[in-house]
Amino acid sequence: MMSDQEQELNTKSSNIFRFKQFEVEQEGCAMKIGTDGVLLGAWADCENAKDILDIGTGTGLIAIMMAQRVSDAIIDAVEIDDSACQTAQQNMSNSPFASRLNCIKDSIQDFAKVSHKEYDLIICNPPFFTGGTLSDQENRNNVRHTVKLPNGELLSSVRRLLKKEGKFCAILPLIEGLRFKEQAHNYNLHCSKVTEVKPKHDKSVERLLLQFEKTEKEEISNQLVIQFEKRNDYTEEYIELTKEFYLKM
Repeated sequence: MMSDQEQELNTKSSNIFRFKQFEVEQEGCAMKIGTDGVLLGAWADCENAKDILDIGTGTGLIAIMMAQRVSDAIIDAVEIDDSACQTAQQNMSNSPFASRLNCIKDSIQDFAKVSHKEYDLIICNPPFFTGGTLSDQENRNNVRHTVKLPNGELLSSVRRLLKKEGKFCAILPLIEGLRFKEQAHNYNLHCSKVTEVKPKHDKSVERLLLQFEKTEKEEISNQLVIQFEKRNDYTEEYIELTKEFYLKM
């Protein structure tokens, strides 16, 4: 789900995406920057989060956003793909927050087995196609399909790495998000907040922003509409959420 704003920015420079406080090089990453990652990075509740983990960091975007949002947080980012990990490391090193960012070349499954660290906040923009035709582009396929990171293994890893009072945030398409929410309950991760994302007022819900916690609580539910009918005519809610990052907000 890519906005007109993102398409315009990417047209000017196909590999570099410029935000207000940092730039993100996309060369070497199978999945380019889209609205989903920015939404998740801006939406996640990082209040009082000192230790943050970004699973499948890709370009490093969400990890860098977390570093901007929380001035004293240490952010670890796990990435299994060699090329993407190198790109993320470069982006982190070039950002103003380099000293607090750490990119780890590993699968989250293996990282969870050996890590002795627990996190206040874990964030993931996970793979979401659980079926369908596999692409000839192996890297893109691995990112978009739950091939190397099945939901059960992701949830098990999150459960192991999350602090008792920690929060786990993810973004998924509507149907996949509803399934993920049900599956998370089996791992004692309970949905405490959900935001339904609509591209326009008259369109259907396309994405779910989900927050999980180990303690079961009353679920908070709301909705976010990205824009009005005119192109790049963004809603006040979307502007408020993303204005610290997008150049034109």
